[in-house]
Amino acid sequence: MNGLSFPTSLRWPLADSLSMNSPLSPIAVALVGSLSIYGFYRTILKRTDKIEKWDEENELVLITGGSSGIGKQIVEDLSLKKNRVIIWDIQQPEFELPDDVHFYHVDITSAQAITEVASVVRKVHGDPTVLINNAGVFYHGTILESPEREFRQTFDVNVIAHFLLVKEFLPSMVRRNKGHVVTMASIASFVAVGEMVDYCCSKASILAFHEGLTQELKHFYDAPNVRTSIVHPLWVQTPMVKGFTDYQSTFAQPVMSPKTVSERVVDQIISRQGGQIILPTRLFLASALRGLPIPVQEMARSFFSKIVYKVRDVRTAANNE
Repeated sequence: MNGLSFPTSLRWPLADSLSMNSPLSPIAVALVGSLSIYGFYRTILKRTDKIEKWDEENELVLITGGSSGIGKQIVEDLSLKKNRVIIWDIQQPEFELPDDVHFYHVDITSAQAITEVASVVRKVHGDPTVLINNAGVFYHGTILESPEREFRQTFDVNVIAHFLLVKEFLPSMVRRNKGHVVTMASIASFVAVGEMVDYCCSKASILAFHEGLTQELKHFYDAPNVRTSIVHPLWVQTPMVKGFTDYQSTFAQPVMSPKTVSERVVDQIISRQGGQIILPTRLFLASALRGLPIPVQEMARSFFSKIVYKVRDVRTAANNE
């Protein structure tokens, strides 16, 4: 997915729809925007003098799905900054691990496996201070085409594993009132697209998970220094989206490198700030999409769904040759 940069033929209808259907006047929109910016900077200024400086010697980052794609890049970038990193994955890394990076084979859909390997990690390395829930799966297929096992695996890996991992590692963070849980989501958290419905549902679910976890830390556990961050990238050049990027002439969407995403994630962790990251940054209003008039929302969903459908046709033809 690229941003909400609609074709020229759609731009004026989109503007007309906004002006005709939006319940908000320009003054109201400006007021809401100003208040949002004020609230953002007020929060940052309030927190700046309370943030403990990052000390890599006393931090331990655990990342799921760190053997490839965005996860692999995050591991490499953290390692370059002399951070200790634990990779949990079912896939063996195909790169040489630096001295401070350790790999454990773990099926994160198994609560028993998580508990057993977590016990080993604690004994050998200590309690993780940063948890990056990065592992994810994606299957091509419409609702009627996809087998039940794919639906279930998508939710087991992309959603349920977040609950299991947080239940395992959050208590030690709460006790110390220090830590960070990073949730790797997607722009799909905001836009449902045909042929990726289960994936979009899973990413919308973990947005709710992130928001709810943030509230529990603040109001139920009194652990405001345990940070939470969520990351919503658009299309990224990873094995997961190869089924689209292999047909770039039809797909015709800009694709970010894993490095672009990793740099933002690593900066966020080291800053000890929580928050929401939308990439590319020009899509910062994507989270407001569901507050727009229904016709505008539908234009966004149709825009991306048509792209996916065109790629599907080309991919099917290529597979039948």
